[in-house]
Amino acid sequence: MSLSIAQRLQRLDARIAEILCWRERAGEPIREWRCDGRPLSLDDPWPHTEGVLAFTAEAEVPAAWPLDEVRLRLDVGGESLLTLDEDGAGTTRFGLDVNHREFPLRARRIRIETESVPRLPFGQPVHHPRLAEARLVWVDGAVHRLALLLRQVWEAATALEEHEAVPHLLAAAEAALWSLDWPSATGAYLARTAPLPQQQAIWRLPPLDPQPPALGEAERAAAVAAHDGLAAALRGLKQRFPPQGRLAITGHAHIDLAWLWPYAETRRKARRTFHTALRLMERFPDFVFNQSTAAYYAQVEADDPELFAAIRERAAEGRWETIGGLWVEPDTNMPTGESLVRQALYGQRYFERSFGRRHTVCWLPDCFGFSPALPQILRQGGMDSFFTIKVNWSETNRFPHDLFQWEGLDGSRVLAHTFDNPIQGYNGTIRADCVLPTWRNFRGKAAHDESLLAVGFGDGGGGVTPEMLERQAQLTDFPALPELRPARVEEFFGRIRERAAELPVWLGEIYLELHRGTLTSQGRTKRLNRQAERALLAAEVAGSLATLLGGPAFASLEPAWRGLLKNQFHDILPGSSIREVYEDAERELAAARDAGLDRQAEAMAAIAAALPKGGTADALVVVNPDLSPRPLRLELEGDALAPDLTVPPLGVVVLDRAALQPAPGLSASWSTTGSRLENRFLRVEIGADGTIARLLHKPTGRDALAGRGNQLWLYPADKPRSWDAWDVEADYDRQGFELSELEESELVEDGPDRAALRLVRRWRDSTITQTLTLWANSPRLDIHTRLDWHDRRVLLRALVPVAVRAEQASFECAFGVVRRPTHRNTSWDQAKFEVPGHRFADLSEPGFGVALLNDGKYGHSALGNILGLSLVRAPIYPDPLADEGVQEFTYAIVPHEGDWHEGGVREAAEDLNQPLLALPVRNLAAGLHTPLMVSGITAGLAALKPAEEGDGLVLRLYEPAGARGPLSVTVPDGWLGEAVSLLEEPVKRDRPHALEPFELRSWRMWPER
Repeated sequence: MSLSIAQRLQRLDARIAEILCWRERAGEPIREWRCDGRPLSLDDPWPHTEGVLAFTAEAEVPAAWPLDEVRLRLDVGGESLLTLDEDGAGTTRFGLDVNHREFPLRARRIRIETESVPRLPFGQPVHHPRLAEARLVWVDGAVHRLALLLRQVWEAATALEEHEAVPHLLAAAEAALWSLDWPSATGAYLARTAPLPQQQAIWRLPPLDPQPPALGEAERAAAVAAHDGLAAALRGLKQRFPPQGRLAITGHAHIDLAWLWPYAETRRKARRTFHTALRLMERFPDFVFNQSTAAYYAQVEADDPELFAAIRERAAEGRWETIGGLWVEPDTNMPTGESLVRQALYGQRYFERSFGRRHTVCWLPDCFGFSPALPQILRQGGMDSFFTIKVNWSETNRFPHDLFQWEGLDGSRVLAHTFDNPIQGYNGTIRADCVLPTWRNFRGKAAHDESLLAVGFGDGGGGVTPEMLERQAQLTDFPALPELRPARVEEFFGRIRERAAELPVWLGEIYLELHRGTLTSQGRTKRLNRQAERALLAAEVAGSLATLLGGPAFASLEPAWRGLLKNQFHDILPGSSIREVYEDAERELAAARDAGLDRQAEAMAAIAAALPKGGTADALVVVNPDLSPRPLRLELEGDALAPDLTVPPLGVVVLDRAALQPAPGLSASWSTTGSRLENRFLRVEIGADGTIARLLHKPTGRDALAGRGNQLWLYPADKPRSWDAWDVEADYDRQGFELSELEESELVEDGPDRAALRLVRRWRDSTITQTLTLWANSPRLDIHTRLDWHDRRVLLRALVPVAVRAEQASFECAFGVVRRPTHRNTSWDQAKFEVPGHRFADLSEPGFGVALLNDGKYGHSALGNILGLSLVRAPIYPDPLADEGVQEFTYAIVPHEGDWHEGGVREAAEDLNQPLLALPVRNLAAGLHTPLMVSGITAGLAALKPAEEGDGLVLRLYEPAGARGPLSVTVPDGWLGEAVSLLEEPVKRDRPHALEPFELRSWRMWPER
């Protein structure tokens, strides 16, 4: 009776296990070690687990062992940088981790050194680390190659399922096995050993005891013949059953800049991973490796110049691909547009300076959705291609394309590709059950004959293993599987670009239907990010205005920007890392913010020094760092100033402080049954429960609310989440309830420039203190919130039902807005129950609308007529203290005439996030100075900054609403200008005196010599 396919597979699996018993002979364990100078024996625990430990030992290869087949097998109990000082052969270094524990040798006498930490690749601490294994092993190359090839036949037959090639594959493997004539001791030996699990990774096999007898030359020759015969049979089958598709293989190691480990550990991970990749290049001539992130190379350049020099050599050869073009792999939902510009500017400049080239591919495999501003930024930053994989993680709808053109807000397009690999995603491997599904899942087959597959252990680094590359070489002979070739990523995209016009187009944001909680978790970090962005941008504007007024040229703020950009990494800013990461992030973001504030102070002093002197004894220099007129609203030394004055765009005004009078019409009243704040724009009535009972917009006579405004709702989690900091579940609101009890209320300020009412609520161990503030000259109601938070796994949201009917709401994004449905008609609409937004969300109907502004929040919702803002998440994993303690922020409600653009919502949001700059001075002449003027279509200011090269300035503007029109920039006498790219190089523009919908434009200006 013939055996079934399943039976034959089972028998083949058992025979592979038998062959593996002959793969190696182990020498005596290396027992004498020293750890930080102290004696240590094999199996001993580490003497301590603080910091980085140094293990040392010496070993000698037995004289009878062939050196090219000897391996050092090592497990010290954590991750390490392994250094082998090999007698007469120099020094080599490797990364040592759970996936890399077997190392080739070049000399018979070696000295072993490690720099070790008690952690696993995903950051888990090893609580009781010990020196677990240390020995030299003789790996019989002939047996190893045969066993691996047989294992790959077993895997291919399993993956191909009912393909007609499967019986032929099994027959070829069985023929190879029948050709073997090995010692009879095998059976006796196998009887004493436990069966090996299926698909056991060869290099992870436990040491075997007792040792089997050594294979003789005849048996080894038989293994070689069996391998060669099987390989020949596979080549024959490949002619009969040609490959199914093609995969371009790029080796890589996704290294999260910080996640479940602190950044200091990432610095070590990078060195370990990069040394491993360099050693593999020595052994495998066709191996191509890619690594993104300019920041990693900069840190390696500082930490290990010798390693950096070796990487540069391999990069010059074309085997090490320094890809990506960005400073880090950032989150793209939350950073402001200019932050994304600086990622490209500083990333590309670093790559060009250090490696002599820029990059054309943006490599972002692991981000949680993508801003529609990104295509334009990439194109202007020299990148015309984009790679990700995370779109495949959406939990509701399947993204319809994996090879497409991605069109951004302004119409810019980049070539985009993603692959669907069911085995660890972008951390792929070389195995039949990985490569075959990856090709089968590729939906772009009709347009292109090849997909991409990135292989190598990642997230925690490590990268490619020798076995992956051995497997890749063997699989070139296999039938019915995809053809594999090592490839450079930029070359892969270059092959597609010729047919880009034939590809489908995806317009707008790429919204990830998952990980929505990352818009809110770790609220302090998110607000510090916003503050640092605004401080650096305003500092550059103020410094540039000082230069235009005849003051000194200021240096680039790139060092401070680098600190900010680092902490916009896609596992830091989203709030999905451990506590140590946020201790670092909050310190570094505060330093970036403070660097911006210090530069602002220097710039204001330089402006004052450049202005005409006069007789105003108590003068005030005020700078508007924005392109829209600003009402004069200041808080100086605790005093509020809100006169009926306006500061023009990029204007510098000197005022007589004594002559300032508050704008008229502000009034306030308070009682336990209800309170009122009122100015000439708004009448705000506060109910006894602390919510807004009425919000009257006086210019239109419209009630802005359709119910009580500023309702605070709590949503405790009803079940543990595996992705706690990452996710907000679709049914989160089933357990929601309003926090309606008001513990305290008090009128704390009563004009004449500002009125404010303080409200206090408590829930469990947490306190929410809100101060509702109305300035005399402001059309917005500010709600300053101080959270003293001590509760876990609960979402706090503010809800505002508005008297507006609209099918779409507008949410600010980088350099524009995204319009999203307020209904849940389709599954695509239903999935957008929590969405990203920057400084405002708005609902408008013809003639009227209401906006919800904020100065540091990103999670929004719009359902029907209710605008929602997520205020705190407080997850317990991976940081059990996330959002614990005090955090402060402000959100505001702004009714307005017209839609959001006509009603000045963006301008109001800018005013909330970046107040006017002011400096008290003496003896300056009162007056107005506008050294730079922009006229024509309403434009947003992205940046006004020192040029990265030379002594000029760079002005960057964008169209924020989807309009078009003329644009004119007027510079001071004696200044010249030209259009430049984001990389600050001259470019030619169509319609140079106009701005297109959502277009981003840059100019360089310099003083004529």
